[in-house]
Amino acid sequence: MSNAPETYKSGPNGMIPNSRFPLLIHRNAVPGGGEKAVRQLFQKHGWLNNWSYPGIYTYGHFHSTTHECLGCAAGFMEIEIFGVGGTRVRVDAGDVIVMPAGVSHAMTDNSDDVLMVGGYPDGREWDNLPDDSLTPRSRYLAAKLIMSLPIPSRDPVTGGAMREWLDLPSSVDSGWNDYRDTLDSDRDW
Repeated sequence: MSNAPETYKSGPNGMIPNSRFPLLIHRNAVPGGGEKAVRQLFQKHGWLNNWSYPGIYTYGHFHSTTHECLGCAAGFMEIEIFGVGGTRVRVDAGDVIVMPAGVSHAMTDNSDDVLMVGGYPDGREWDNLPDDSLTPRSRYLAAKLIMSLPIPSRDPVTGGAMREWLDLPSSVDSGWNDYRDTLDSDRDW
């Protein structure tokens, strides 16, 4: 397993909030994959409320109530992140994605045997917000909730502090308060 995860940065994209935190991909985090091994790793580091499924949704969506980790237990999956026309990445058995709340994601390709395992910090409950059904009101409520979420206490792969998120400039210094201000000024619903 590589020490440093790949990082993918985003920003607001139309109605999709995305996140000030980078999406992380830990390559070969669970050598060879395996549903039981991926699930055990997540549980060991407090990422609970686990599920297994042959991929993820094929439409753009995000979560406003929690961050999410997605471990590829078998096969491969390609996802599009940050909304339509965003970045496409492929994960293979053993790779783990750490998805910040608000980041749009959709499966665009996969092997016939793909199996993903999901988890949430401290077992938080997740919601599902399809990109194409957002209204100004639902976007506002989701973005405000996302901005209030704590940084998870442990990375789902390493078990250590999430330095890639903790070491970022504050939301003020990184310009995200400007985004928050536009949300408040758009409240004509």
